[in-house]
Amino acid sequence: MAVPLYTIFLKHRILPGRVTIGKYDGSHSCITAATSGDRVLIHSPHLKEREVSMLNVNQGVTAICAGKLNPTDDKEVLLIGTQSTVLAYHVENNTDLFYKEVSDGANVIVIGKVGTSTTPLAIVGGNCSIQGFDWQGNDPYWTVTGDNVRALALLDTDRDGQNELVVGSDDFDVRIFKEDALVHETSETEAITALVALKDNKFAYSLANGTIGVYDRMSRAWRVKSKNAPVCLAAFDIDGDGIPELVTGWSNGKVDARNIKTGDVVFHDILSHGIAGIVVGDYTMSGKPQLIVCSTHGEIRGYDTTSTVKDTVQHGDIVRELFAKKQALLAELKNYTADPTGTGIPANTRLLTDIQVSPGSKLFPGGHVIVQLNVNNMTVIRSATVFAEGIFQGETYVVHPRIDQVSDSLSIPLKPPKDTPLDIHIRAFVGTTASKTQFHVFEVTRQLPRFSMYDNASPSHKQIPDSFVTFKMNEPPSRLEQWQGQNFLVSPAAEREGSSRAAWILNLVSVRDKSPLLLKLEGSVMTVATPHMSVAADVIQSLANFFNLSSLQSLAEFPAIFSSLKDQLSKIEELQQNSAKITATIADTANLIRGLIVQAEDSRLLMVMKDLRECYSQLQQVNSELMRSYALRNANHNEILTTLRNINNIIQHAARLRVGREKNEIAQQCRLAVANNNVNALIKIIKTGEV
Repeated sequence: MAVPLYTIFLKHRILPGRVTIGKYDGSHSCITAATSGDRVLIHSPHLKEREVSMLNVNQGVTAICAGKLNPTDDKEVLLIGTQSTVLAYHVENNTDLFYKEVSDGANVIVIGKVGTSTTPLAIVGGNCSIQGFDWQGNDPYWTVTGDNVRALALLDTDRDGQNELVVGSDDFDVRIFKEDALVHETSETEAITALVALKDNKFAYSLANGTIGVYDRMSRAWRVKSKNAPVCLAAFDIDGDGIPELVTGWSNGKVDARNIKTGDVVFHDILSHGIAGIVVGDYTMSGKPQLIVCSTHGEIRGYDTTSTVKDTVQHGDIVRELFAKKQALLAELKNYTADPTGTGIPANTRLLTDIQVSPGSKLFPGGHVIVQLNVNNMTVIRSATVFAEGIFQGETYVVHPRIDQVSDSLSIPLKPPKDTPLDIHIRAFVGTTASKTQFHVFEVTRQLPRFSMYDNASPSHKQIPDSFVTFKMNEPPSRLEQWQGQNFLVSPAAEREGSSRAAWILNLVSVRDKSPLLLKLEGSVMTVATPHMSVAADVIQSLANFFNLSSLQSLAEFPAIFSSLKDQLSKIEELQQNSAKITATIADTANLIRGLIVQAEDSRLLMVMKDLRECYSQLQQVNSELMRSYALRNANHNEILTTLRNINNIIQHAARLRVGREKNEIAQQCRLAVANNNVNALIKIIKTGEV
């Protein structure tokens, strides 16, 4: 195990996840962290006379980052984010580069180049939006995403020499943006809390439920889960083999480094308090970087690559390989084991699986997906365990029928929370009725379809609902049937009423909220009718992927959503006016409090107790009013964030109703319309895709 090179104790509490390191003079590394009391600490070990300096932010610090923002300046700058502002601070010159109001807040900040950008940007993730600022405070980059952004990382995932932006958010999704266009997304089992770029197009992630893992492009390489919460991630070559490991800091004070290919632990240490942040920098001015770990109680430990013995890694590889061989031999030996009593499981026993969609029954009311298990002989299924991500809490669901209900079949009802393809892993325990202790374990992996829909029992093909999207599509119904088979569990389209060689119809109902979905192709016009714009967007993106569409323009009609947009934009204007009034009231009250404090101190010095008591009484009353004003402002601010999130979600779904260049232009056009408070232009853009 590695021994720390150095340990430093700072007499300050550090907020978890808000630690960075920067070379503010261009050469010396300085750890920077947010502390309690709305302050930022800068630790500069090369400045012995003023090793620790403090910055008063006067607002709660929500994000912090350091990096080179001005391409003509070697000195790095400090970015500080709060719930409503972003500050770019030049530490060496003690000047502000820019100070910007960000209505969506700043949950996370990274600095780097995105896509074809030639200058670095400070990329700020907030309430369903992502904004990029250059060193002058201009914002040339802006896009929207599905929920609150909690993690950002820049890396070249497709090996084209340009960075993509990887975004993790509260809706459990990891999204990859190329420029401002969404090119890939995948769902996890909890909110994403951290992302970090690794070597060879890989990136690591952590979740709120204690999971960490690595993606190779958009395929998960591995993941592990802990009962503790991961606070921060970093990439550092701790064993000196030339390949960086994934270093994780945990809430219980543990630090571990894992092989990015296998997830095996190659190093671990533990601090006396929870980890606040992990950074990499040359803190000893030795000419090579160290891994630096900061705890919430101000302890700083530095580690070097020379402190770890490589043999432990090789030894771990050998043990893992031998263990895998052992498991394979045991499984093979089990196949040759005979049952001397003659009551064992027949050798030809097979587990058959089938997946269906049901509108509900007496036993399982409400729409759901059924995973049907059957055996091919007289054996019985004693229990089954289903492993899946995001369907149920804990990722594991166990079905164990009573002894008098055990049979050769078992139905497992599932209700996916959203429309996304999901892999389910089934482990069934199959035995005989004669023996209660002997059973065989069957393991099966199946994939649920993307859309959890069942056939509409009373379809109405003649009338199109009032919420729909139409677009041109020159594909034969036979090809649409192939797409249907990959995305829905419904009867074949050739057997449907109204379907023909020239037309194709699919009339469905969602298992979650029983909302209708009508897909209809007549000639070259495809109609997707549903009250949910998000469902229509998912269908269009699925069609685009299946048919390799590089461009698609559509016409959208969602009267309820358009009416909601008008109400929400009006509400935003009203809330912003309320915010300005409350802020002015708070400023006046604060001035009154300052005056009363001076009067109270004068009365105390003059020993005029009557006036002193009166001042204190007024202070108590005015302070109560100030606290109420702060509570009102906080509630008003939360309402603004909620309303902006709803608007940004609609804009994101509207963009996904198109493909290619048409999709990329929607977000920018909608942003200008929202900034100008032009609701008619916004609705027209969403309807037609054009200004």
